[in-house]
Amino acid sequence: MGYINPYLYIAFVFLYPLNKNRFPFLLASFILGLSVDFFSDSGGIHAFSILTIAYVRLFFVKIYFRKYPVDYPFFNLQSEPFGKVFNFVVTLTILHHFILFSFANFSFQNISNVLLNTLFSGIFTLTLYFLGSYIFSKRQ
Repeated sequence: MGYINPYLYIAFVFLYPLNKNRFPFLLASFILGLSVDFFSDSGGIHAFSILTIAYVRLFFVKIYFRKYPVDYPFFNLQSEPFGKVFNFVVTLTILHHFILFSFANFSFQNISNVLLNTLFSGIFTLTLYFLGSYIFSKRQ
């Protein structure tokens, strides 16, 4: 139908360890988005959207997980409760997809198209992310 596009490259933002020095992470996120833009000929919208969620990630870590800079070296997404991880990943995924599809359409006349693309692609991306994290997680 044209609405379902998985964007699993954003899992890089979720799984990257928290550090005090954010510049290498932001640079790597930008390069990842730019490489996706290069191969999809999309003019920088992937780079902008992944850089945005990479920048606001610490804000959502503070909100959902109640972690502060002292806790960053010990933070592991896999060891957190599923409900908090789910809220964190869903929020960043919806934010990424909304920014991506807003810049792809760039018109208020297509707001329904933006919302449908965000919803369907977000659900598909989240399904693939959680299935992949369940399959590749270590059993204890």
